[in-house]
Amino acid sequence: MENKGMAEQKKNLSSFIQEIKEIILSSRANAVRSVDFCRVQMYWQMGKRIFEEEQQGKERADYGSYLIKNLAKEIQPEFGSGFSYRQLAFCRQFYKTYPIMNAVRSQLNWTQYRLLIQIDNEDKRSYYEHEAVNNCWTARELERQVNSSLYERLLLSNDKESVLAVARKERIPQSPKEVIKDPMVLEFLGLKSQSSYYEKDLESSIITNLQEFLLELLCKPLHNSSYANKFIMQSDLN
Repeated sequence: MENKGMAEQKKNLSSFIQEIKEIILSSRANAVRSVDFCRVQMYWQMGKRIFEEEQQGKERADYGSYLIKNLAKEIQPEFGSGFSYRQLAFCRQFYKTYPIMNAVRSQLNWTQYRLLIQIDNEDKRSYYEHEAVNNCWTARELERQVNSSLYERLLLSNDKESVLAVARKERIPQSPKEVIKDPMVLEFLGLKSQSSYYEKDLESSIITNLQEFLLELLCKPLHNSSYANKFIMQSDLN
């Protein structure tokens, strides 16, 4: 009975220790996110002031560049590379793209916003912004999705409003086609880029294409294929 009691005590202690560890890790993660968002807010405020100051000298076409160049020259030596000419230019663009501070999301860091403000199309930018938040994308994952033209590929098979509604969690995907996001898959299945498909359409196309593929593989003379030669050699070895 005593051993059983000790085992229960150890189990409770282990559970208690794990909870404390989770509190520490969660607090650290929140602290990092807080620092990231403070940085985002700082760059937004700087961008706002740069833009306002730039407007005062708008009669000069090159005043904005002149202003940022001299600002970077003064503050970069003291505060570091995070305040270079390029970064300050991003700050200005950040404010121009997101002129309302409340619209800036605390879940996204500066690296992610720097990627987003380089997207000119508002709908496209909105899509990636919502997807990054909804799926907890890192900056690297967001960059990968942008570079892979996810938005454009989705628009080949969905209407624009539906794509954005799914990204904003305003609508649940209604068809398997909205999950199969690559038009190349649809092309393989012999389906055209339409707004919706029924599940039976996809199942039927998959079965048909698999049947044709297997028949072609079985009926094609083996000696005409390098893969077949490898298969024969492997069979001989066995």
